[in-house]
Amino acid sequence: MSKNNTPRFLLTAPKSGSGKTLVTCGILAALRKRGLRVSSFKCGPDYIDPMFHSRVLGAKSRNLDTFFTDEETTRYLMKRGAEDTDISVVEGVMGYYDGLGGIDTKASAYDLAAVTKTPAVLIVDTRGMSLSALAEIKGFLTYKKESHIKGVILNRMSLMLYPDVKSRVEEELGIRVFGYVPKLTELNLESRHLGLVLPDEVKELSEKFDHLAEMLEKSLDIDGLIELAGETEKLEVADRNADSRNPAVSTETEDDAGLPATLKKILSSPEVASVCVHRPRIAVAKDEAFCFIYEDNLGLLKELGAEITFFSPLHDKHFPENCDGLLLYGGYPELSARELSENVSMRQEIRDRLKNGFPCLAECGGFMYLHTTMEDMEGNAWEMADVIDGRAYKTEKLGRFGYIELTGNAEDRKFLGQDVGVLRAHEFHYFDSTSCGTDFHAKKPLRKRSWDCIHGTETQLFGFPHLYYYSNPALALEFLEACVRQRSKNV
Repeated sequence: MSKNNTPRFLLTAPKSGSGKTLVTCGILAALRKRGLRVSSFKCGPDYIDPMFHSRVLGAKSRNLDTFFTDEETTRYLMKRGAEDTDISVVEGVMGYYDGLGGIDTKASAYDLAAVTKTPAVLIVDTRGMSLSALAEIKGFLTYKKESHIKGVILNRMSLMLYPDVKSRVEEELGIRVFGYVPKLTELNLESRHLGLVLPDEVKELSEKFDHLAEMLEKSLDIDGLIELAGETEKLEVADRNADSRNPAVSTETEDDAGLPATLKKILSSPEVASVCVHRPRIAVAKDEAFCFIYEDNLGLLKELGAEITFFSPLHDKHFPENCDGLLLYGGYPELSARELSENVSMRQEIRDRLKNGFPCLAECGGFMYLHTTMEDMEGNAWEMADVIDGRAYKTEKLGRFGYIELTGNAEDRKFLGQDVGVLRAHEFHYFDSTSCGTDFHAKKPLRKRSWDCIHGTETQLFGFPHLYYYSNPALALEFLEACVRQRSKNV
């Protein structure tokens, strides 16, 4: 299909709310119905949009974020995530040029397109517009000398207007129009306080996406998008030095899917060899309440030698046996507060382990679950795991939103065994805590705002920040080493 080995394109828009996720899922479904093996990515730290991608494809979607990872690592993760597929589709974040701190293009969809040399297709919401859409498109094409925008999709446009607007765009602006999307009344993705509702909450979602794919086959130039993907430049990554890899690590990649320097250094360390010998088993909370999980976080832990087992604090009565560590990621625990509280045996077993130093990383919703009490959406307080002496409570606005850099506050105390350096993370929550922790200092990049957060020990980190392990692989390794030490205590 292509002269290169990673055919790809990126779908973006002038702003949030332009229909990116819906159009992306429809195109993914259309490509899959054609029999293509499709991979997908989400630009930025969002958890929910990749869940919709995964629901369409029946395969995990991944995040790509140029704030979390350097250029080499970003290209490596894209290439690895696209392995064994025919075409990759990337969904952008916010407006195309919106990046760090709202004042820089770093970490924007534009930045990702530039780093990965991926052609972008601009989805323009034309509701209430006709020729004015040309002015908007022209602005995005000319704002940067090389915009990487190679095409346009006209969203919410009438069939009557489309032919004339299409010809004017192509003749006056010299940019290809890949079709239009009519106003969709049968499928709307509803939102709640952290973004879209979860895929499982949308009735007959698979059938609706199949219907959307049939509609887009008629109104979009799917053949043209496939052609655009096939014309992309080869995705360059560093050459792999096979001798530098630890032979105990069993991750298979293509011979030219080179390892980033930071990861290569970690994987060749004697510490990884020790972890691989012991194969620590990590319990990962995963259910309706805890579902904000980066697939690449789990992938890195496996690459470093860990085994992953999933369990449900919501439905399972007991903590899984023979585990050496615990991951409590975010989600919507506030929507299941009663059920989590009434699962007394699980709360008690988690509390008993963590009070005795059991290795654990808990973030956002998982952090809230560890409090003495947690409020639900109505402000009712429910008993939780009681590991953290405090109350997680609902607020009326989004708090501490965006990217942050974390540094340890205590010079005389190391977290997870040693100083792992700066951790890059992000926060996004409408809840707060009476005990956020003070062991780390968070600083917003390009801004003056900062604050203390996180409860940290040699075996545990509890706090609101979401961590992306590839931004600092040493954190993942230190956590697994703590898990190995835990196993020795159990022998």
